[in-house]
Amino acid sequence: MSRIGQKPVALPDGVNATVDGQTVSAKGPKGELSVVLVDDVLAKMTDDGIVIEPNDQTKRSRSMWGMSRTVVQNIVTGVKDGFEKKLEINGVGYRAQMQGNTLKLALGFSHDVDYAVPEGIQIQCPKPTEIVVTGIDKQKVGQVAAEIRRYRPPEPYKGKGVKYADEYIFRKEGKKK
Repeated sequence: MSRIGQKPVALPDGVNATVDGQTVSAKGPKGELSVVLVDDVLAKMTDDGIVIEPNDQTKRSRSMWGMSRTVVQNIVTGVKDGFEKKLEINGVGYRAQMQGNTLKLALGFSHDVDYAVPEGIQIQCPKPTEIVVTGIDKQKVGQVAAEIRRYRPPEPYKGKGVKYADEYIFRKEGKKK
């Protein structure tokens, strides 16, 4: 029994959801999202919210049960509040700034890295060493943050590079004489 899958997805005030076969759509103050669930689960509307149930008791159905419920919860949360990832830049001369719809990163290369911001994502740079990625699609926000981090991941000796704000960098000791 999936502990997560058993709970219905509650619909907060201001969010409307519809279930049409395997497609679950949610509309809220931030926008509209929809997801097509796998055939191993069933979705239906009740008074409590959206309930996800497995089709049968196969291992795959039970595996998809909790994951599908979490995906539906993420689209409901996204259209209500949205998602945010914070990145920090450490290193001498490393900085970021927005120019129109492009994020310009100076990361110690011989050239600046230009990152085109995808549709549905907003990026702000409140400080030159801080990047905030926001949007309503949790998967897309995480993917954009990971792509930015991939340009210069933090190294273990001095901690230079782009890291998540809540990430801990395991530090190594340098060479000894």
